[in-house]
Amino acid sequence: QVQLVESGGGLVQAGGSLRLSCAASRSILNINTMGWYRQAPGKQRELVARITSAGSTNYADSVKGRFTISKDNAKNTVYLQMNSLKPEDTAVYYCNAVTDYFGSWGQGTQVTVSS
Repeated sequence: QVQLVESGGGLVQAGGSLRLSCAASRSILNINTMGWYRQAPGKQRELVARITSAGSTNYADSVKGRFTISKDNAKNTVYLQMNSLKPEDTAVYYCNAVTDYFGSWGQGTQVTVSS
């Protein structure tokens, strides 16, 4: 089990950028996959980006070319750099960690993109 705390959300104008951080309570070296999900009002939670323990990544089609997921194992932290933000990116963004034995979620951080 790992505790996750997101930060970095806020209000930004369309076309702007935000960098989200997900701080884990312990080493993330043995976590198979860490990712970012988002949930907009009235919508299902969806995968935004994932990164494996080996560093491979994948992204939702809607954010490819705009968002970048990365991690710093020494800091037990995963990041989501969000550029060229659009109003449709507005959502609560959640950090997720998955191993063979458990899955963990953070509390989420609100991202609001104004037009």
